[in-house]
Amino acid sequence: MKTSRQKRTTIMPGAAVFLAFAIALIAGLASFGFVPGSLEARETKAVAAEAAAFNVPPSFTEIAEQVNPCVVNISTTKVVSGGDMYNFGSPFRGSPFERFFGGDEFFRHFFGDRPGREYRQRSLGSGFIISKDGYLFTNNHVIERADEITVRLSNGNEYIATVKGSDKNTDIALLKIEADEELPAATLGKSADLRVGEWVMAIGNPFGLSQTVTAGIVSATGRVIGAGPYDNFIQTDASINPGNSGGPLFNMAGEVVGINTAIVAQGQGIGFAIPIDMAKEILPALKKEGRVTRGWLGVSVQDVTKEIAENLGLKAENGVLVAHAFEGDPAAEAGIMSGDVIVSIDGKPVKDTQELLRVVASIPVGDEVDVGVVRKGAEKHFSVVIKERPDAETMVRKDKKEDQFGMTVQAITPDMALHFGLSDTGGVIVTEVEPGSRADEAGIQPADIIVSVNNIHIETMDDYREAIARADASKSLLLLIKRQDARFFVVIKP
Repeated sequence: MKTSRQKRTTIMPGAAVFLAFAIALIAGLASFGFVPGSLEARETKAVAAEAAAFNVPPSFTEIAEQVNPCVVNISTTKVVSGGDMYNFGSPFRGSPFERFFGGDEFFRHFFGDRPGREYRQRSLGSGFIISKDGYLFTNNHVIERADEITVRLSNGNEYIATVKGSDKNTDIALLKIEADEELPAATLGKSADLRVGEWVMAIGNPFGLSQTVTAGIVSATGRVIGAGPYDNFIQTDASINPGNSGGPLFNMAGEVVGINTAIVAQGQGIGFAIPIDMAKEILPALKKEGRVTRGWLGVSVQDVTKEIAENLGLKAENGVLVAHAFEGDPAAEAGIMSGDVIVSIDGKPVKDTQELLRVVASIPVGDEVDVGVVRKGAEKHFSVVIKERPDAETMVRKDKKEDQFGMTVQAITPDMALHFGLSDTGGVIVTEVEPGSRADEAGIQPADIIVSVNNIHIETMDDYREAIARADASKSLLLLIKRQDARFFVVIKP
């Protein structure tokens, strides 16, 4: 008969074998996701681990609670002279002028208001407080020409705001409200530090739904979308809709890194924000002068393509080709000519047209700078005295308009080409069409570009006038029209 000690000795090896088998079984099941215990807890841990691996914030709640008080809703009222050309129900639907918030505003900048009945127009936008004494940023197109601007805080308090400064070229406006108490102010970050793939959060007033929070990532930086001469947008897939315009884009530290300003009407998950660094750069001028003064060379330019570089014998595609140096402006007075390639400003290389515009804009008016160009394979240097950049309206007034057949046409300036995303300045642009006129009956619309008249190619207003003068007034007039990416003929009957 075995003793109890002997029995224990016999049982222990069996227990060890069983335990080992159980451990192996659990490990095997774990490899297939079957593990004893709380499945929900394990899934939560797995999601958290995956989020950590991709740097996904576990929650936006704390950030939203922290920054919500500094985000405001903006409502405006203005008296507008009628005319359907500025309404979203107009022929502009789907055109480059409607692609971005305020596209109709850019058109007004160039061509002015059309006469018609007056009516009160109300619109909504967003903004954010940048100082405890009541300064706040929004988009210029949100408040432009407004007769009254009302700012509503997250706590429901409302204030009448005044415009302290605005800049059409960057679409930024500075407002001021007077409150009895210190206001919650946003912390302004550094948009230059943003990286593609970084998480961001937008807060605004989309479709009148106040304090709406959306989140996404930075899809790209330095985007040029044809909205203005200083395009340098942050692209994000955080949902941005009409009414978000002027609201802040936050990073995960709760700092403002952008001002939400534009969407692509036909796109999904594509929104654009003005880098906050750009807003901070012009803030002192907006506070002090109410406007931004920028430098001006007085040239029409285009990027150097591979074909242009080969044709001009350039070693690389860097630099900016001068298409035209305007008479009486700084570049022409210094000796720069059409066909020159600008490669440097004060010894610093110039890569493309956007960089040239930004560099020149930052140069104080009256400063003398060295402009390096390549002319016929040889590098030359010119001393140029920078002048103040004229506004769009002033530039347009330099070009005479032509009124015939119930439509008004004028030359396409370089600024128009930049604002409207046109690839060149060739042809003449239709700025107004009288309802019921011969041009209207032919189907011509504002913003159409006339590129030929009776098969005569049109580049300038002089070309247009000469072609019209040569046409037989008793016969139909054949026009080749460019509308967005399409080209087609129309006939104006006698």
